Amino acid sequence: MPDPRLLVVTIDRLPAWILPAYGATWVSTPALDGLAAAGLLLDRLVATSLDPERTLDAIVGGLPADVAAAGRGVVIATDDAALARRHAGPGVEVVVVPAGVPSRRPRDARRTALGGLFAAASAALDAGPGCLWIHATSLGRVWDAPQEFHEPYVDPDDPPPPAGMAVPAFAVDAGTDPDLIVGHRQMFAGQVSLLDRLLGAMMAALPGAGRGDWTVCLCGVRGLPLGIHGRMGPPDDAAVERPFGESIHLPAILRAADGAMAGQRYGGVVVPADIGATLRELAGLPPGGGAAAAADARSLCDLLARWEHRHRDRAISVGAGGVAVTTDAWRWIEGEEGNAPDAGGAGRLHALPDDFFEMCDVADRCPAEAAALAHVAALARAGRLEEARAAPLAAGGSPPSAG
Repeated sequence: MPDPRLLVVTIDRLPAWILPAYGATWVSTPALDGLAAAGLLLDRLVATSLDPERTLDAIVGGLPADVAAAGRGVVIATDDAALARRHAGPGVEVVVVPAGVPSRRPRDARRTALGGLFAAASAALDAGPGCLWIHATSLGRVWDAPQEFHEPYVDPDDPPPPAGMAVPAFAVDAGTDPDLIVGHRQMFAGQVSLLDRLLGAMMAALPGAGRGDWTVCLCGVRGLPLGIHGRMGPPDDAAVERPFGESIHLPAILRAADGAMAGQRYGGVVVPADIGATLRELAGLPPGGGAAAAADARSLCDLLARWEHRHRDRAISVGAGGVAVTTDAWRWIEGEEGNAPDAGGAGRLHALPDDFFEMCDVADRCPAEAAALAHVAALARAGRLEEARAAPLAAGGSPPSAG
């Protein structure tokens, strides 16, 4: 039996929390919902870096070159010219569709930045690739969805949402108009709905999709601050992105070609390198080195085969904006404004999953847990990642009961 073909879709600036598959109730994404129903949804994919190049290296790495070397054609469709240059090579066809901010809002979804990218990806199917990788960055650069996509999210008594198409980027404080935040979120919801429609059309266009010829993997690369923790949009030169869940908690759905574990959810902690190891195994390739090896990558194929997996007890996110340690029960965050990583290890402790948006700091109520996670973060900050992954967590891993 021939190896299944791979469709890999990576979307920068797509947060998990805005998708219905992750609990959102106000955004419509029928194609993504259908993909989740037909595949394995990963509840807790956590980015270990907010550097998109590092995350993509962990997810995809040398997969295109290795699939091409095995004699199966590869097509990469992207709006990121730098990514295209990094992965171009023998047997790898690269199609670049730049994502600029148009002078007028398009009336047709096909004329949007995402529309052009997905159209190029669909056209590339004629070449019969063994692997098609679509990578989009435009969610963090241009919100150009036609009006029909964001209108459903605007109530009759709401003020008109912002008219521009460039993605906003500003600090949110007590003087920020709440209607402005709501309006930008409505525009982003429309952009997510546009992505969903284009993804649905792409899935329908896959040759042999009805016969189960394609394994499909969709995952985020970074989330996006949308006003929850003092930022709207990507940080500018005067700010550094903090490792809150809105940025590091990513969506991930894996639909196996044979339909294995359709409609299941895995609630354990997963890191991008685990996705990379899974894709390599599904493609019949040997385990990769580099980023995957450094992160102790754990393929998820055992979940697909028999619902068994070596549990990962933590994910450590390290970047210029701070450090976050995510466990089954907690998220420890350092590096928030006024609470720099060098301030004696001070940080915030949030109980998961109850405090989904990290609004309530319980560090003073749970000092043992806070101290243990602060120690893990300190090791990670010092570059001692192997020690950080092995350091003991606090005894008793459950959050305090409400009240």
